[in-house]
Amino acid sequence: MNANVLDKMYEQVKSAIADAAVAAGLAAREELPAFVLEVPKDKSHGDLATNAAMQLTKLAKRNPRQIAEAIIANLDTKQASIQAAEIAGPGFINFRMDKSYLYPVVGEALQAGEDYGRIVEGNNKRVQVEFVSANPTGSLHLGHARGAAVGDALCNVLDFAGYDVTREYYINDAGKQVENLAVSIEARYRQALGQSADMPEDGYYGEDIIGFAKLLVEQEGDRLLELPDQERFTFFRQFGLERELDKIKRDLGRFRVGFDVWYSETALYESGQVEQGLEALKATGHVYEEEGATWLSTMPFGDDKNRVLVKNDGSYTYLTPDIAYHRDKFSRGFDQMINIWGADHHGYIPRVKAAMAALGNDPNKLTVLIAQMVSLFQNGEKMKMSKRTGKAVTMEDLMDEVGVDAIRYFFSMRSMDSHLDFDMDLAISTSNENPVFYVQYAHARICSIFRQAEEQGIVLKSPDTIDYSKLAAEAEFDLLRKIGELPQEVSEAAAQYAPHRLIRYVYELASQFHSYYRAERVITEDAEQTQARLALLGAVRISIANVLRLVGVSAPERM
Repeated sequence: MNANVLDKMYEQVKSAIADAAVAAGLAAREELPAFVLEVPKDKSHGDLATNAAMQLTKLAKRNPRQIAEAIIANLDTKQASIQAAEIAGPGFINFRMDKSYLYPVVGEALQAGEDYGRIVEGNNKRVQVEFVSANPTGSLHLGHARGAAVGDALCNVLDFAGYDVTREYYINDAGKQVENLAVSIEARYRQALGQSADMPEDGYYGEDIIGFAKLLVEQEGDRLLELPDQERFTFFRQFGLERELDKIKRDLGRFRVGFDVWYSETALYESGQVEQGLEALKATGHVYEEEGATWLSTMPFGDDKNRVLVKNDGSYTYLTPDIAYHRDKFSRGFDQMINIWGADHHGYIPRVKAAMAALGNDPNKLTVLIAQMVSLFQNGEKMKMSKRTGKAVTMEDLMDEVGVDAIRYFFSMRSMDSHLDFDMDLAISTSNENPVFYVQYAHARICSIFRQAEEQGIVLKSPDTIDYSKLAAEAEFDLLRKIGELPQEVSEAAAQYAPHRLIRYVYELASQFHSYYRAERVITEDAEQTQARLALLGAVRISIANVLRLVGVSAPERM
């Protein structure tokens, strides 16, 4: 999408300020310093403010207020749609704009529809986002749900900002946890056959494991007991992995999260990439032997200590296959790679980045975002959870209890690096205190207004034939400005990897709409005013629906 209405206005005002400074003899055009043009926090200070006068003091050799006076005296206000300019404080210039510059926002939103807010800043750069990546040994829990909600929203935002996004799930299907899964299923299988069998110390005690065992008894009887030990173990391992992964995919699908790539850790071993990664590290000269173990010198690359790759019993540490996996990521030619990890992985970041640097890859191409923990509250009390006993509140439980919309909205509402308290009672309430209800209700209310208009035989005209001068109330200008900010919000959310910015934006837009609805009638006796107001609300509806879609929340037409 080309520069939007607000971008054009900013450029016009910036250009007018620069022209005025040159015309006033304050500086030659090529000497002009960079200056800020921004929306003041206090609306009484006008629509825009600049620090240009302060930035010019060294060149112009005058005090900032004198410089500001000279700029204002030479300002082409008409060309830049400036209604008034005044000096504030030590030399800020505040501008009050002719609000008619905002009118084209409506047509821009109505014509773009589902693409309103879409930008091309990403320039089709290839970005890979790896998120969730839970061990396939049990149900997804709250932490996974937050990673899924934020990861998917981030992917949507990056796509909307013009990036070529690949969503990847790394399946941890090798290692001790999966061995414990296989042994747990076998123990439950034996118990289901009436035999005595102890669960492993680090086994999985969830109801799903008991269910798998019962299913195996129904399908296989006791024939699995006759298999050789290794064959039997392999069977239980594969059976458990497939069932757990199917359950994860089912829950994620219900949560409106999909992946382009499901990458198996086992495949890394089978393809020889783990050994190849180790050999590649040895070739760099950063690997050494000590006390029977193989170490990687990560300290020269910013880690707080060197790391073991191969333990003295010959087994790999967790780091070694992770290095192979990230080495493979780099080989696939992404411009940027983003990992979303749980809070307990924070200390793991420097060692992975150090290993990539040791291999000659640019560690700045890898960004690791940490999704902090979620605390669940019900009836004002914090709910306790235990994964091992199978009494954890799962993502599936939460979806059953409060629904996907509320979870996706609440889990994306805060910056992912801050702890989140999730109030289940608030999430299911149908009151204005519940932010997702409040925003969705704004969308539904606008749809209701359009149904009323249709019942009265009112058909919205083509956007370019509507008289927008009928929009003259301050609340209407506030809505126009907020609609116009959406492309910039998408840009900021993508650049900062911060989908929560869009949640804040859509809540503010909904709040402005609700206030406007209480103060003004949309369908009035003035047919032209009705057309302008319906068009305005059509643009609000599109903006709300587009943001809700980006964060994975539905935009209902009736509530």
